[in-house]
Amino acid sequence: MSKTNQGKKLIIIGFSSIVILFLLYGRYQDPELFTPSALESIQRIALGFYITMIISIGGIGYGIYKFQKSKIENQNKDILTTISIVTSSKKSRKIFVIAFIGYGIFFSLVSGTLVYQPEINFVTHYGATIPSGFIAPCCDGPGYMPKIIVYLTEHVGLQIIPINLILQVIVSYLVAVNSSIAINAYTMSKKSRSASTIGAATGLFIACPTCAGTFLSIFIGTASGIGLSILLTQLQTLFIGLSIPILIVTPYIMAKKLQNSDGSCKINFKS
Repeated sequence: MSKTNQGKKLIIIGFSSIVILFLLYGRYQDPELFTPSALESIQRIALGFYITMIISIGGIGYGIYKFQKSKIENQNKDILTTISIVTSSKKSRKIFVIAFIGYGIFFSLVSGTLVYQPEINFVTHYGATIPSGFIAPCCDGPGYMPKIIVYLTEHVGLQIIPINLILQVIVSYLVAVNSSIAINAYTMSKKSRSASTIGAATGLFIACPTCAGTFLSIFIGTASGIGLSILLTQLQTLFIGLSIPILIVTPYIMAKKLQNSDGSCKINFKS
C-alpha cells in the first residue's frame, strides 16, 4: 500500500472513530443511568472516551503527515502536491506553528474552553480546590459530553467539551495551512509584481473567517448582557460551520498562484 493510501486510510479511520465515539457515548446521557453504583463505571467510560478521541486525533495527524510526505516525494503536478510542498518549506513550518498555536489560544478563549471570570471566585462559588479537575459524564447531546472541568486558579479554569476540542483542532489546522500558503502567495506576487497581489493579500484575511462572528458576538454580548447567550452560541457555531468549507477551498485557490504553467510548484520545498 502506498504512503498516500495509508495516509488517506488513517484520516478516514480517525474521523470515523470520532463520529462513532460521539454516537456511542450519547447512549449514556440518560440521567436514570447515573445511579451511585453505576457512576464509577461511567466515569471510567468517560476517561476511555477521551483516550480514544486523542488517539483518533493523533491518527488523523499522522495520516495527514504521511499523505503530505508522499505527495512531496512523488512530485506530481497537481494542487494537493503544490499545497504539500508549500506548507513543508522551512518558512511555512514556522508560520504554521505560530498560526496553529495562536489561533488555538484564540479559539479557546472565544469558545469558552479557557475560562476567565474575574468576578467569580471558584473556591467561594463552587467549593473548588485549587488546582483540581474532574470529568462531568452527563448530561447533554452527542459531542457535548463528557466534559472535563479544571480549576487552575480562583478565576481561571478550563471547560473542555469534545465537539469544541475537535473544532479547535480542525479550524486551527486549516487556519495555519491558509496562513502559510497566503504568505507564500503574497511574497511570490510581490516578487513578480503581478495583479494577483490583491488576491494573495485577501487570502491573509480569509485565514480567519470566524473572527467576524466572534467579534460580533463579543460586541452584542457586551452591549446586551447575558440574555442573548443562546443566540450568540448559535451565531458563533454558524460562523465556525461556514468557515470550515471556506478554509478548505481557499488553499486550492491560492495554490494556483504558486504553480508554473505545467502544474509544477514555483517554490522549492527544501528552502
